[in-house]
Amino acid sequence: MTELGAWQNFYVIVGSSAGALIGLQFVVMSLIASAPNIRVDPAAGAAFATPTIIHFSTVLALAGILTAPWEGTGAPAALCGVAGLAGIGYIAMILRRMKKQTAYTPEFEDWLFHVFLPLASYFALLLCAYVARFRVKQALFSVAAGALLLLFIGIHNAWDGVTYHIFVHRNSTRKE
Repeated sequence: MTELGAWQNFYVIVGSSAGALIGLQFVVMSLIASAPNIRVDPAAGAAFATPTIIHFSTVLALAGILTAPWEGTGAPAALCGVAGLAGIGYIAMILRRMKKQTAYTPEFEDWLFHVFLPLASYFALLLCAYVARFRVKQALFSVAAGALLLLFIGIHNAWDGVTYHIFVHRNSTRKE
């Protein structure tokens, strides 16, 4: 497929980045969990840390889907649509978890990077499944935009979580 073939390098780079960031996130979370005087709230982890891994994994899955040797664009477009639909459902779960957890009061930035921007990314993936039927090139740009946005959201959220644990949570537990 010439349409998908033109994107090979993009998805190799983006997929490799997502895979490396998944591994790094596991290392960082292990270090935080084993640090003395830091109590990690599982409800907050499900609301704030787990989505980062899901977003990185989605990017990795998209890279795999879009670099596979497909005969046409129908199947990969449908899989991107399924990923978008599943992601939208997952954002609804994140929203519920963020409201339910009591370890931290979310601020605007949290709502932006944990709900609104991921929702836009997953909606772009869902939209591409429809657009690919008429405009393959535009649909592929939509998938790329959604994947890149998820990658950058994940980087932001991972950094935000680490800095929170190091500079805020750790310092508050030392004073107790």
